[in-house]
Amino acid sequence: MKRSLLFVYNLYALLVFVVLMLLLLPLFLLSSWGGPIAGGNRAIRLCTFWADAWMLLIGMRHRTTLEVPHDPSRPYIFVANHISYIDAVMLVKSIRQHFRPLARAETSALPVFGFIYRHATVTVDRSDPANRVASVNRLKALLRKKISVFVFPEGTFNMGDQPLKSFYDGAFRVALETGTPIKPILFLDGFDRMHYSRLASLTPGISRAVFLDEISVEGYRVEDVARLREEVYGVMQQKLLDYKAPWVKSSSKN
Repeated sequence: MKRSLLFVYNLYALLVFVVLMLLLLPLFLLSSWGGPIAGGNRAIRLCTFWADAWMLLIGMRHRTTLEVPHDPSRPYIFVANHISYIDAVMLVKSIRQHFRPLARAETSALPVFGFIYRHATVTVDRSDPANRVASVNRLKALLRKKISVFVFPEGTFNMGDQPLKSFYDGAFRVALETGTPIKPILFLDGFDRMHYSRLASLTPGISRAVFLDEISVEGYRVEDVARLREEVYGVMQQKLLDYKAPWVKSSSKN
């Protein structure tokens, strides 16, 4: 019985997702004419409205906690842990300022959704070195325009029982080369709301995001990528333990 109800709920959530996407598609088409800056900002606002409406209609309650005051007028490099497909919704639900996520290029090939995806994100094909360089240059250009960027430094889902996977260098290299502070975010409930092993595992309930204190790059040299990466990793790892992240095995929490 429980499995049948879960299937019906996931079917309903998918239907609502698609209907909202189709209703908003004309506005996304209009926003695409505004160019990469103004048009992209409008596309992100539409994605935020989409996330707000979808989570409300499927019974998912979101709460954002600020450990310290946050200034949305400043550009940041946002980084967060990554453990579920639902993280993509949580990030636009949590970040209420102009920003662009760094996202996998493969998803942009999807019909309809791929069009929206391309205009609201900076896509990257990690298998193509030239494309990786172009994506990094786009992130830097956005930061120069005072538009924040978002990166999952783990790259892919953390499918283990530790707080985090190892981090890639990209976000931290960009931070040092542009002098932009890092703003870590914790997504605490993606593991419970939608398990990474199955798309049809969505459940209603709480969705929490925690904004940590920013990590300044002052005092770092451009060559100090590894030191900055490890500082951010250490802060996020300890905070995930403090908040008792549900995917972390008991021995790690002690």
